[in-house]
Amino acid sequence: MAASNFVQEMHSIGERLVLKLQRLPQAEPVEIVAFSVILLFIGAVLLLLFIACSYCCAHCCPERRARKVRVQPKSPQ
Repeated sequence: MAASNFVQEMHSIGERLVLKLQRLPQAEPVEIVAFSVILLFIGAVLLLLFIACSYCCAHCCPERRARKVRVQPKSPQ
């Protein structure tokens, strides 16, 4: 039941976004700037999420990284 409500909510949000995008060419400059700021904020959040996930994956999966070679100090002669 909750999954269908979630899908319906996402569908309604998508419809409102498409309607907003269709009205954007006739919008006032203040609305265009506000919508652009919101889109930039969403883009920044997604970029930071991607960076955080890639950083976490690099530390969780050490077998994918290059193998480290230990260097021994030179023995005195």
